[in-house]
Amino acid sequence: MNRRGRLIATLVAVLAALLLQVTVLPHFAWDVGGLGVVPDLVLLVVVATAVATDTRFATLTGFWAGLLLDIAPPADHLAGRWALALMVVGYVVGRLVHDNAGDPGGAGAGSRFGRLGTRRPPLPLALAAAAGGSFVGTSVFALSGLLLGDSAAAVGDLLPVALIALLLDVVAALVVVPATLGLVRRAAHDGLPRASQRIRVRA
Repeated sequence: MNRRGRLIATLVAVLAALLLQVTVLPHFAWDVGGLGVVPDLVLLVVVATAVATDTRFATLTGFWAGLLLDIAPPADHLAGRWALALMVVGYVVGRLVHDNAGDPGGAGAGSRFGRLGTRRPPLPLALAAAAGGSFVGTSVFALSGLLLGDSAAAVGDLLPVALIALLLDVVAALVVVPATLGLVRRAAHDGLPRASQRIRVRA
């Protein structure tokens, strides 16, 4: 496994998702209770990373991806809320997926892909992971806002927002999750090692 290729691919996927989420999708936001709801592409990249790699890598990816989402304009909430939410998503999805696949994603799993990382996961598994990740991430983000007094919405107002967000995330997952899985898998297995071999041959 090429760790550098995996890291670069994940970084590219997160930045691309973040750029689309904060620049393009707000123009197509679904208004729910005065709040604009869009698919959370960054969350879906974290979900795909949790499926393709291991729990530890997915948890760390969730943290720094969420932190980027916290500080990217036009952020209007306390920094750290999305970092916490996506870190939990990476951990929970990673544990559930790899425990059920016979790969716990523990300390030794960081040196290899799990069995799911070497092949395309079934579509129902990808959608279930996206739905579960969306529910967990949205819930953690909303609850942290209530606990910190950083949200003016009541619990009753947040429920329809969470349901619409889950629906949009599952639809977007049909494209985002397979694309991210393919990018990470290709970079980790085929990308940089072949490039380095070509360089050595030419030298």
